[in-house]
Amino acid sequence: MSDTTTPAPPIDGAALLDEVEAFHRRFNIFPTEAAYVAVTLWDAHAHLIDAFDGTARLAFLSPEPGSGKSRALEIVETLTPRAATTVNASANALFRLVEAEGGTPTLLFDEIDTVFGPKAGGNEEVRGFLNSGYRRGAKSLRCVGDGSNQSTEWFSSFCAVAMAGLGSLPDTILTRSVIIRMRKKAPNEKAEPYRRRVHEKQGHALRDRLAEWAATVHDQVAEAWPEMPEGVTDRPADVWEPLLAVADAAGGHWPERARAACVELIKAAQDGDEASLGVRLLTDLRDRVFCGADRMPTAAILEVLLGLDDAPWADLNDDGKPLTARGLSKLLSQYVRPDNTPIRPRGMRVGSGTPKGYYAEDLVDAWARYCPPPPEKSATAATAATPQVNGGESVAETAEENRHVHPQNGTRQLRIAG
Repeated sequence: MSDTTTPAPPIDGAALLDEVEAFHRRFNIFPTEAAYVAVTLWDAHAHLIDAFDGTARLAFLSPEPGSGKSRALEIVETLTPRAATTVNASANALFRLVEAEGGTPTLLFDEIDTVFGPKAGGNEEVRGFLNSGYRRGAKSLRCVGDGSNQSTEWFSSFCAVAMAGLGSLPDTILTRSVIIRMRKKAPNEKAEPYRRRVHEKQGHALRDRLAEWAATVHDQVAEAWPEMPEGVTDRPADVWEPLLAVADAAGGHWPERARAACVELIKAAQDGDEASLGVRLLTDLRDRVFCGADRMPTAAILEVLLGLDDAPWADLNDDGKPLTARGLSKLLSQYVRPDNTPIRPRGMRVGSGTPKGYYAEDLVDAWARYCPPPPEKSATAATAATPQVNGGESVAETAEENRHVHPQNGTRQLRIAG
């Protein structure tokens, strides 16, 4: 007697991801279409975590409470495998959760600002766990045992992690994350109320179907090398590779939508990223202080920096004190000159004096390596509000005696007089 069982039809991955996205749209108001695409792909990638060498962090961030971050995690929780939501967990508990039998968990960390925020003292080990666990093979050495009967074991920290919190996160986390900047609902934006007793079951049904589909494409995804959009390289490419692999495996409109979302969210993250203080200083020196000059005394540099209304230099510290010559030297000494020695102030011959200052030739290598491309400016615009030091001119001994107002634009200019 022959077997007449009809094989199950293949699962339509694109249609399934459409359903997952629609489920999010019922309860979550995300800021952009790209966010829905990215979160849907992230849900699916959690089911394929053992097919990847790395995993993208998912970060729901907002400046104010009540922006839907926790609700977003709730919906992700219903759709991902072995989801474990926590607000406060020890590093040891997290390591043991990852090592537990039953498969790699999906860790959902609400109120992540309690780990990385200004009041987050004592969470260094949790930070280490989150920093390291984005790549396969990441392990930490821990002591185990009771009392004096201790031994050491290696514990893995590799797992999918979604986070929600106020403010921002350290660069070590942000650069490994798909960032969704949440905001409060506008009056015309409506979301269906989430009722766990009812809707959790619906989410779990989709979760189980995602798991079933993931099993059918696991080998394909494990061998995939998805094509990146033009210009997406290095760390952003590492972040998006698993999500694009999922989109390619699903097919339909998902590969195109995924790459459009990739470009949009990477650009948004870069536009919203506050450069480190050192990079901000280097950029301001290049674009707003030196502006083509070959040298600049420290007093003149500080005069311009402290006069920039849109910069942090006038109230740099928590106590509101401005940047000083010593602070300037400390920040710049982190970077090196072309000969690989730290950038330091040097004496320069100015009339009968030798004030300390900085030379453009010492900064040029750091400018090229760390600063964004310079803005397009005319020569007039570039020099209108900055102290100028040219080859045959001397530098004024005091900034106060030579300050005047530019006759055309009213901006403060420091005249370097002979």
